[in-house]
Amino acid sequence: MSKRRVVVTGMGAVTPIGNNTAEFWDSIRAGRVGIGPITAFDTEGYKVKLAAEVKDFDAKKYMDFKTAKRMERFSQFAVAAAAEAFRDSGINMEQEDPFRAGVIIGSGVGSLQEVESATDRIREKGPSRVNLLLVPRMISNMAAGNVSIHLGFRGKCTNVATACATGSHCIGDAFRAIQYGDADIMAAGGAESCICPTGVAGFTALTALSQNPDPTRASIPFDKDRDGFVIGEGAGVVILEELEHAKARGAHIYAEVAGYGATGDAYHITSPIEDGSGAAKAMELAMEEAGAAAADIDYVNAHGTATHHNDLFETKAIKSALGKAAEDVVVNSTKSMVGHLLGAAGGVEFIVCVKSIQEGFIHQTMGTRETDAECDLNYAVGAPVEKPIHYAMSNSLGFGGHNASLLIKEYKN
Repeated sequence: MSKRRVVVTGMGAVTPIGNNTAEFWDSIRAGRVGIGPITAFDTEGYKVKLAAEVKDFDAKKYMDFKTAKRMERFSQFAVAAAAEAFRDSGINMEQEDPFRAGVIIGSGVGSLQEVESATDRIREKGPSRVNLLLVPRMISNMAAGNVSIHLGFRGKCTNVATACATGSHCIGDAFRAIQYGDADIMAAGGAESCICPTGVAGFTALTALSQNPDPTRASIPFDKDRDGFVIGEGAGVVILEELEHAKARGAHIYAEVAGYGATGDAYHITSPIEDGSGAAKAMELAMEEAGAAAADIDYVNAHGTATHHNDLFETKAIKSALGKAAEDVVVNSTKSMVGHLLGAAGGVEFIVCVKSIQEGFIHQTMGTRETDAECDLNYAVGAPVEKPIHYAMSNSLGFGGHNASLLIKEYKN
C-alpha cells in the first residue's frame, strides 16, 4: 500500500511563555524565558525552587465550569490546545465523517496531583471519601479522551506514554494513521502538568533537576555548567491531515510531515546509550522515509534537556546521523525557554519547527553561554539565526530508552 502525504493544518499551544500559539511564538522570537519560583506548592525543604509554570490559565475560557471540574490540569491544557488547533484548521465537522477524524494525545505521567490528594484523603478520612472522579481525572489517556469528546472526533483515539518522548511518538503515530488510511484527520501531541511535591521530589532524587537558583541560568542546554533540567508544564497539539483532503476543503497548509523514526536504546532506564546510536538511528529512519539526505537538514530542534548525559549523547547522535553535514546544521533547544514539558515537549517543539520553517527563524538557546568542549555543534548560542529552512528535525528522548525523530519539511504542492 502506498503511503499518503500528511500535512499540518492547525496548531495549538499552552506553554510557560504563552497560552496560545501566537503568544508562544512571539515569546520565542523575543527570547523570553518562562522559568521562575515555584508557586504551585511550598518548596520549603526542597533543593529545587524553580519551575516553568503556565501562567494565568483559566480553564473556563476553553470549556464550561462543570466540564473543567471533571478534568485535571493536564487534560485542561490538552483540550485548550486542541481547541485552538481545531479552530486554526478551519475544519467543519458537519461536513466530515467523524469516524475518519481521530486523536492521539499522550501524557507521560497523568495527574500526580490527584494521586497526592487521594492519598491524603484516604489517610485522613478513609477510602470511602476519595473523589468520585479520582480515576478519570488521574489516568493519562484522559487527555485524548477529553479532546475526542470536545471536538467530536470519533475515529482512532489512543494515547502513547513514553515519558519525555510522548508528544513526538503521538504525532508520529498519528502521521502513520493517516499515511495508511486509518484516518483523514488527526489531533496529535502531548500534555503534562506535574509540578507538584511528588514530581519535583522524584526528579530531584534522580539528580535530574537543576538546582541553580538563577532563572536565566537554570536551563542551559549544552553549556559546560549545566546541572539538570527545569520541570515545566503545558500542551502542544497539532491537526494533521491527508494532503488531498486538506486541499479539497481549501485548508491553509503550514508544512508537511516527511518522516518519522522511532527506536529503543535497550540500555538503561534513565540514561541514553552512550554512543547515541539509538537516537541516531531514529534520525536516520526519519530521513530515509523522507528521501532526504543529511545535507538537506537545515535545523535540528534537539531534545536538549541540560542534563550532562542527554546533551553529550544527543550531540554524538546528531554527528553520527548527519556525518560531515552536522558541521553546518543549526541546533537549538526550546527547553532553554520553557523548561522540560515532559510528555508535552514533543508537541510544543514540533510547533516550533513548523513556525521556524514558515518564518526562516531559529531561536537562540537562551541562557547558554559557553558550551561543553564535547558539545561541539552550532547550538545557536548568543543570537537567533535567520535563514531559509526547508527541512527541520525534532528529536525527543525518553526515560526507558525511547527515541523519536520527526522530520518536517516546507510544503510544496
